[in-house]
Amino acid sequence: MGDVLAGFHAAWEFESDSVLIRFERGIRTPKLFQALGERRVPHEAVAAVTVTPGRRGTVVLHAVPRPGADPLMDAAAGQLKEGADPYRLVLPAERATLAEYYADELRPLIGESGTGEPPDRYLVTAPEAPLHFKAYDGKAAFDGKAVSYRWSWTGASSAKWKAGDQKFPVADLNGVEWRSPELFEGHLRLLLRDNTQQPAQADQDPAAVVFGLGYGPVHESLPFAASVLAAVRSCGPVGAVPALHAPPGRRDPADIADRIRHLGELHQAGLVTDEEFLSKKAELLAEL
Repeated sequence: MGDVLAGFHAAWEFESDSVLIRFERGIRTPKLFQALGERRVPHEAVAAVTVTPGRRGTVVLHAVPRPGADPLMDAAAGQLKEGADPYRLVLPAERATLAEYYADELRPLIGESGTGEPPDRYLVTAPEAPLHFKAYDGKAAFDGKAVSYRWSWTGASSAKWKAGDQKFPVADLNGVEWRSPELFEGHLRLLLRDNTQQPAQADQDPAAVVFGLGYGPVHESLPFAASVLAAVRSCGPVGAVPALHAPPGRRDPADIADRIRHLGELHQAGLVTDEEFLSKKAELLAEL
C-alpha cells in the first residue's frame, strides 16, 4: 500500500506502478464517480500531471490521461464537465504544496508515455458487463458479447418500430458514438463494421438509442459506451467509419412532433438556450 492523498469525492493511492483512485459514495459525490467505484490507472496511461488553482479556495491535481489509454475517456470524447472528470482530484488550497509534491513524484514515473503513439490496447480497465440503461426510445443492454435494444412504444420512431428490436454482436461493430445527454440530441450510436450507411438522425437509426431529460444519464450511458468500446477494440483493429447520411424524402410528422416535444423539455429544464431552441425547432419543422 502506498501513500494516500484524500480530496473532495475521491482519494488517490500512489502505488509503484499505478494510481488507485477510490471514489466516495456520499450524496454530494457526482453519480459518475459513484458508478465507477474505483479505477486503477497505470503510470503508462498518464500523459502529464498538472497542479492548478481551482474554484472557491481549492487546488486541482490533474493526471491527464494518454489518448487511447482509457475507454471511458475515449467514449466521452471531451464532453465531460470538469466536475465529472475522474482524473481531477480537488483539494483544499492549503494542500497545494502536497499536491505539487505528488505531482513531482509522478512525473518521472510516467516518462514520455504521452508523447508517443497511442497504445495498441486500453491500459485502464473498462466498466464490466453486464450493463444496461433506459433511453428515451428504448432499453439498452450489454452482456459483454452483444448489445441489444428493446424499443419503447411511447418513444421510439416509426423507423425503429419497423426495424424491430435489435441485437448487435460485438464482432459486427466498428466503434461507439456517445453524445452526452446533457447536450441536445444526446444519443448512443453503434457504428457498424460492414460499412452500412447509417441515418444521420439518431432517432431514425436502429443502431442508436436517443437520450432525453432523465433518460440515458451520464453515469449509466457513458460506462455502457466505454464497456462496448473496449470489447470492440479487443476484437481487433477497427476500420474507417462510413459517413452518416440523411434519409431521402420527408420524415414522419409524428417523429418530428416528438422531437420538438423533447426539445421543449430540454429548453424548460435550462439545458438549451432560447436561441438554440428556436433554431433547432425551425430545422425540425423544415423537414416536414
